[in-house]
Amino acid sequence: MQTHRWLRTPEGTAPRISYGADYNPDQWPREVWDEDVRLMKEAGVDVVSIAIFSWAKLQPAPGEWDFAWLDDVIDLLHESGIGVDLATATASPPPWLTIAHPEVLPVTADGTVLSQGGRQHWRPTSPVFRRYALELVTKLAERYADHPAIVAWHVNNELGCHNAYDYSDDAARAFRAWLAERYGTVDGLNDAWGTAFWAQRYGSFDEVLPPRVAASFPNPTQQLDFLRFSSDALTDHLVAEREILNRITPDVPVTTNFMIVGDTRHADYAKMAREIDFVSNDHYVTVDRDELAFSAAITSGVARHRPWFLMEHSTSAVNWQPVNRPKRQGELARDSLTHVAHGADAVCFFQWRQSAAGAEKYHSAMVPHAGEDSRLFRDVVALGSALRRLDAVAGSDRAQAEVAILFDWESWWGAELDSHPTELLRYRREALEWWTALTDAGVRVDVVPADADLAGYRLVVAPVLYSVPAPLREALEAFVAGGGHLVATYFSGIVDENDHVWLGGYPGALRELLGVRVEEFRPLWKDEKVALSNGAAGTIWSEPVDVTADGVEVLASYEHEELGAAVTRRTVGDGSATYVSTRLGTDGLAALVPDVLAHAGVHPELPEALRGRVELVSRTGANGRFDFYINRGDDEVRLPEGDYLLGGAALPPRGVAVARR
Repeated sequence: MQTHRWLRTPEGTAPRISYGADYNPDQWPREVWDEDVRLMKEAGVDVVSIAIFSWAKLQPAPGEWDFAWLDDVIDLLHESGIGVDLATATASPPPWLTIAHPEVLPVTADGTVLSQGGRQHWRPTSPVFRRYALELVTKLAERYADHPAIVAWHVNNELGCHNAYDYSDDAARAFRAWLAERYGTVDGLNDAWGTAFWAQRYGSFDEVLPPRVAASFPNPTQQLDFLRFSSDALTDHLVAEREILNRITPDVPVTTNFMIVGDTRHADYAKMAREIDFVSNDHYVTVDRDELAFSAAITSGVARHRPWFLMEHSTSAVNWQPVNRPKRQGELARDSLTHVAHGADAVCFFQWRQSAAGAEKYHSAMVPHAGEDSRLFRDVVALGSALRRLDAVAGSDRAQAEVAILFDWESWWGAELDSHPTELLRYRREALEWWTALTDAGVRVDVVPADADLAGYRLVVAPVLYSVPAPLREALEAFVAGGGHLVATYFSGIVDENDHVWLGGYPGALRELLGVRVEEFRPLWKDEKVALSNGAAGTIWSEPVDVTADGVEVLASYEHEELGAAVTRRTVGDGSATYVSTRLGTDGLAALVPDVLAHAGVHPELPEALRGRVELVSRTGANGRFDFYINRGDDEVRLPEGDYLLGGAALPPRGVAVARR
């Protein structure tokens, strides 16, 4: 990542937790703007993102530009003390562009050309689209280079949300160039892809295509490389826009909004984060409250624990789930403050004023259809007031925990390819279940990329670490040799970076470190369970595990006579390596985690009465250490007495309290 740079503010301005939303004034008559600014000031809003989907208004026809309305709104916001996170507006090209140049439209794996009429209808590798988009970026940067309202640049929007995987001829040409750079020669590609199988050997890069719909399963390494390439293509577009912005406005930081939420996995955000000044993320509740906190922890890891920007989340209901329920009382604040706990120094929503028309008119906003005389807007104002009480937290880092979960996009992509032992495995679900079980045990948990520095961690959990290149294997071995405690799960250490199996038995690259060997996987049927000697039950996966090294302790065995050891631990000096060969789920992990923590010398930071009911997250900086206590449930809980910036020892249902140490 580049040197961390935060929102521009006038010299002498005290740090604060910023507050705001996506603002779309071009959806409303001019007379509404003055009311918007009045209500923003009432709510405590100090930053808004604008022009995200304004290309068609900014450039109504080729060679025609209209910045007058944008000048007006930026000036109005600046006069009211509200900073502008100015989008480059390249997310959705105007209809005239796709009519004139249909070759910019994305193509699906089966050859279908997607039409305009929604959003993000462009190919990340289209040179034609890139030319028009960079012209727009240049115009915006030149026009607003000296405007004091601009606090940051917002590149595109949710890069790849709807167009990450393009199989067009443009994509094919770019994919070939990417492969040539990665492998150097076509022989290198043939070796990496294992093309001796099924007579797939290529004579030149010109013969290579994206993994379009084929008569049978596409080559797995081809699929994996296409996922890598697609992520890199999005990053390349980000960099192309960023370079123009940095050249024309070097003092303005640049960001783009990630989508670290649920099963969204089209971009390697740990890698993309290196190309921006600060990380931004969009998050919408899709599963439950723990998924929200887990996503926030991943975002913190991607941001290397520096402050980040919550660019979008919802005040209440969204519009794109099968059933869209409003948030319950207290959830607007709890969701927002959970992100702050995990490092967000800006809390923003989609959007400021709820749309009266369009695809997201039933998506909640800070100002709902009911207007300012509404429970929702009163909650918005109350949150703004709460954030002001937390300004001392601004600029602080998320405090490192003693426990970390490794989260690896390459393993996520690889573990869920087709032609595998089971289609039931879900990488992110396994990681979330470990996070939940560890949080239930009363410890703080970091979630870090696979290339993170593990110094300072006592316990590292690597769920389904399917892909383990040699350098990662060496890093994990060094961590254990240095006294660290590692937990690996089923389907870990299986392949190298080319999706080639580490031979000699599973878990492949980690086999010697763990001191176990598996000859054959034994995946379970959808509703099948396998009993363990400690009373837990495994699902999805099982393995007949053989102990192969001295110093390996069997912590739990399978009751099934053909399987043997289920959970093992090998002591290595002052460190250890534990192997869990089945999916235990949160209930099964609840029985195992206390032993794992105790063996690693990690002690719960919450009293027993709060474990499972409260999440503890800490931030630390120049103003001290701040402990966030987040009520995960619907009952009031009693916290330790302390110096509370927000809330107090009586923590209400779905409440958040913040204590300064």
